[in-house]
Amino acid sequence: QSRSATSPSPSSSSTNSEFRKYTVKELIQSLDENASTLPPALERRVRDFKMAQQKRREKQGNSRPWGIFGLYQHLSDIRQDLEWAEDAAWRRQHKEPYLSWTDFEENASKDNDYNRPWFTYSVVLICSIMMVVTMSVNDWVFEPLAINPLLGPSSEALLETGARSTDLIVNEGQWHRLLSPILLHAGLVHFALNMAAMYYIGGAVEKSHGHASAAVLFVVPAVGGNILSAICLPQYISVGASGGIFGLIGGCVADISLNWDLLFLKSVNDKKDRWRHMMVLFWLAFDIFLNSLIGLTPFVDNFTHLGGFLYGLLCGLSTIEKLAVNFFGLSQKGDKYDNVKNTLLRFMGLIVSVIAIMITTGILADSDGHTSPCHGCRYISCVPFPPGDDKWWYCDDCDGVQADLFVSISGSGLYTDIDLTCPDGSIKDIPIAEDKLYKRSDVRRALPGYCREHCDSVFINN
Repeated sequence: QSRSATSPSPSSSSTNSEFRKYTVKELIQSLDENASTLPPALERRVRDFKMAQQKRREKQGNSRPWGIFGLYQHLSDIRQDLEWAEDAAWRRQHKEPYLSWTDFEENASKDNDYNRPWFTYSVVLICSIMMVVTMSVNDWVFEPLAINPLLGPSSEALLETGARSTDLIVNEGQWHRLLSPILLHAGLVHFALNMAAMYYIGGAVEKSHGHASAAVLFVVPAVGGNILSAICLPQYISVGASGGIFGLIGGCVADISLNWDLLFLKSVNDKKDRWRHMMVLFWLAFDIFLNSLIGLTPFVDNFTHLGGFLYGLLCGLSTIEKLAVNFFGLSQKGDKYDNVKNTLLRFMGLIVSVIAIMITTGILADSDGHTSPCHGCRYISCVPFPPGDDKWWYCDDCDGVQADLFVSISGSGLYTDIDLTCPDGSIKDIPIAEDKLYKRSDVRRALPGYCREHCDSVFINN
């Protein structure tokens, strides 16, 4: 376990220089340059760190995982080498037996063997089970691509298994629908992409920062994103773990931002390493872009993605610590006012997230469950496709319409008429006998088409 080096006696001449105020940038630069300008204790730590890095290069060679796992493996290696240098400083100060880097690294490797990303595995497992359950509710039938282009179930099956519906949340008190959609997916395409992202990004974050941090970075953004979506897009149902995954991506961005100098430090990273880190940034950006495209399809929305990313970024700034802070003993410097200020700044992201969730929950509770405060917001999460008159999906409010059904008096079971309630509240009496519909589910699927054909307005009046 790493320990913070105890400061030398105040009577020593080196102590005054030890408590000189160094900026983080100055101290990190000392890892890349000659450390002779530092106080002796810090200079020795820097030399130990560089020696640890050299031993690691000799042991590992050029082998390192690619992608987000490679980046977090690199961060983990830096953290471990900093901790060893700090532990060596503590042992020198307290005249404890020296622990070699090899022994320290072996002990850390044994601990890592038990540090499995169990939270990530659990999310993947539960989402997989719920995908099977949802398809069973839909009688193991894939809806036509015109209804669900992601190879999945109907909206009715998704609602039955817990999809987010603002009307049911606000007017029926089903607040669990802010959490249950996290475990559901709109189809096999949606499920496969999200679970791949969850495994790689969530697993890397959890192995590096622990189960609690990964859970916070997943759950808080997922719920916060669902609340934002429920407010801005009340007319649509939505499912998916994407809000939590975007929260993990936001946490990655926070981690990279906090440790940018160390990630691209020349003495710690060769040119190949720095290129790998840039590719990680590219793939994170590509994942955001790809999920944003999926957010334009039915049953998935970009407000959950956007909210999840922002909450993840804020939570990441609070739950993730700069690697060099403990190493340089910065937490020991400063008076009580500085310590209180630094603590508030460190947890400000989490505090802001909690306050934002409380405020948006209040706004959602006070809404009518149908009206969006931003009529044009629907186009952030929906694009009519394909171009032309015969579209697979639209961006209107016809998908949520309801109707009273009338059956033929002959006893054949044929539906002859419907009283359709249009999105603007008007009622249309529509004869449908010629369509030869005998099943209630078939009539339900046909309602959006009747709405677009017969209603004067296909939007809810805001």
